[in-house]
Amino acid sequence: MIHTNYLIIGSGIAGLTFAIKIADLFPDKKVTIITKASADESNTKYAQGGIAIVTNETEDSYQKHIEDTLICGDGLCNIDAVKMVVTEGPERLKELIAWGAKFDTNSKGTFDLGKEGGHSQNRVVHHKDQTGFEIERAILEQVYQKENITVLDHHFTLDLITENNRCLGAYALNQKINKIVTFQSEYTLLATGGIGHLYGHTTNPVIATGDGIAMASRINAVIKDMEFIQFHPTALYEDTAGSAFLISEAVRGFGAYLRTKNGYRFMLDYDQREELASRDVVSQSIDMELKKSGDKCVYLDCTHLDIEAFTKHFPMIYERCKSIGIDIAKDWIPVVPAQHYLCGGIVVDKHGKTSIENLFACGECSQTGLHGANRLASNSLLEALVYSDKIYNYLSKASLKNQDAINLISNWIVLDKPEVNLNFINTKKAALQLLMRQNAGIVRNNIDLLNAKEQLLQWQNELDHLSKTHQINIALWELQNMIIVGYLIAQDSIRRNDNRGGFMKV
Repeated sequence: MIHTNYLIIGSGIAGLTFAIKIADLFPDKKVTIITKASADESNTKYAQGGIAIVTNETEDSYQKHIEDTLICGDGLCNIDAVKMVVTEGPERLKELIAWGAKFDTNSKGTFDLGKEGGHSQNRVVHHKDQTGFEIERAILEQVYQKENITVLDHHFTLDLITENNRCLGAYALNQKINKIVTFQSEYTLLATGGIGHLYGHTTNPVIATGDGIAMASRINAVIKDMEFIQFHPTALYEDTAGSAFLISEAVRGFGAYLRTKNGYRFMLDYDQREELASRDVVSQSIDMELKKSGDKCVYLDCTHLDIEAFTKHFPMIYERCKSIGIDIAKDWIPVVPAQHYLCGGIVVDKHGKTSIENLFACGECSQTGLHGANRLASNSLLEALVYSDKIYNYLSKASLKNQDAINLISNWIVLDKPEVNLNFINTKKAALQLLMRQNAGIVRNNIDLLNAKEQLLQWQNELDHLSKTHQINIALWELQNMIIVGYLIAQDSIRRNDNRGGFMKV
């Protein structure tokens, strides 16, 4: 049994920034971060584009950023959440800089602001094309300097502990010694990131299996808007399954064109904003073009751009393309939409509180109302920073109450049970990913969704039985979590009858 005052599940920007602030405020309190991989492995790390923040009020304004967000969200944003997040952005950026994060500047010494799809102004603060990596580096450095923060990597959270609609902590498997650990905490924060590997073809790292949302679902927390899944229009096309390399939105902001294999600039047919239309529009347009042509990908043309400037702005993208034989100066980049972000999730209020007492959620696993039906590019890191601060402010005034000791669920000690067959899990996971891509992808229909829902329920029952008769296995647990999330996506997709933002049903 491990007692802690604040338990944080996940080690991305949302969880880490909260940990730093609460540890500074209460140096005598214990803050514990548990994460299923290494501490620096999160969706934050892979965020290329940057953070959308109004830093130049001469050319930009809060109102413009608010309007861009509302337009992108297609009528389903919570306007109060949008105003709050946009207006508090500059203060959160100052904190990141104070913690040591570095962002690109121009010859005048001001921020080198990028422009991405859906934005009316240049407002994306970035560190080359590795913004998330730079932020993760800086804030982890701060975390490790705090004596009252404990970071436990390779601890897979199995389930939340609740009593009378109140969260008391969590059970986690210490993967290093294969032992279940009970964490008892006054307050618990879910900062578990996204769901990308439910689809297989995704820009997310392999850890993105929807664990936090599945755990919240099992304790009946309110979850909504799961149908709004954002597909990034331009993932590097490689004829393999698994995590896809992201070709940042900022490349199109830099002036790249989308073309068919015959060289036709098809975005002119779909939206007056052309390549800088919002992600939902570009992804759906590419999907339609591919269905018309039968091709496997479209192409991003950068050959007309200043290659020296391109290489300076996007060194990681340039090197990745070069490593697979693509010379950006003369070759087009093959791209295809890939699952990128979930706009729905665990419902929280303006303080990050879920419907379960003492349980908070932040980052991609939460539903704040900011994104509505479709997330505006580079608003995700901004949202995580602002809501992490809101949770901190709320809990800075909340009293800590001692809780009665809780006991480990004894039937989870399963060392005497047989091991699950990994080939079975891998086969089932591949089938799940194919089902989600085909039946709950960019464009959906009710027949496919109903079939998916029935299949997911069948798999859920099958794996529930398997988990009770076999040893605890992380791959099996992740698969169960993904199936739960898939069921929620299918269910919410069936319920929605109007096409909004990232959701299209025919």
